[in-house]
Amino acid sequence: MRDLNISLVQTELVWQNARENRARLTDQLESLEPKQSDLVVLPEMFASGFTMEPEHVAEGMTGDTMEWLARQASRLEAVVTGSLVIESDNRYFNRLLWMTPDGLAGHYDKRHLFRMAGEQDHYHSGKARRIFTLDDWRICPLICYDLRFPVFSRGIDEFDLLIYVANWPAARASAWNTLLPARAVENLCYSAGVNRVGQDGRGIDYAGDSGVWNYLGNALVASSSKETVFSVTLSGEKLLRYRKKFPAHLDADRFHLDDSDAG
Repeated sequence: MRDLNISLVQTELVWQNARENRARLTDQLESLEPKQSDLVVLPEMFASGFTMEPEHVAEGMTGDTMEWLARQASRLEAVVTGSLVIESDNRYFNRLLWMTPDGLAGHYDKRHLFRMAGEQDHYHSGKARRIFTLDDWRICPLICYDLRFPVFSRGIDEFDLLIYVANWPAARASAWNTLLPARAVENLCYSAGVNRVGQDGRGIDYAGDSGVWNYLGNALVASSSKETVFSVTLSGEKLLRYRKKFPAHLDADRFHLDDSDAG
């Protein structure tokens, strides 16, 4: 299991302005060289900010931002992922896209919609997790509020890296900084959280705190509240060695997820 190089993009977002956000992100991604990273992670709703007006910003699966993602993945020769507001079958989704260098896009639709902002009144909930394979790595990307639900984030030797893309408010930063290492420890995997910074169009502040944690809950890299692009190498050898030494997953409880209410 070879090492995995990942890059996290912590950025401000221009409210409901996809063109400007793509331009800003293009400039930030210029700091990365082709093949420098295997995986590049952008925040939740990186083209718009966390809006409850999907009718104003939604794109299709062949829209301008999808084309932009494909160009970035091709130039960087890396998978690029982050979530967008997507309209499909006359419904809106907070959809994470998994764009490969050859232009193929997988996706995961956010399951846990943020009730306190009324997200469930504007978006359709996803049904199930997705686990993507990148070389030898099994990677499970989730979105923001999903972080608060440990059963949905639980994998018994199902993945090696959990990713959370987010617009997580500064007012609840302590929960973000507590739960990300907890998800890594309980799943014997790495976890990465990518959050935005700045203030959105509703006046909500975001502190960033993006970072990567290992299976012991130790931070490998952590950011401040400034815009930044940072990279880290995850050791596959160390992960496998720790799982062999401390195989807690063999004693894990099995859970069944009822998808009937996810629609």
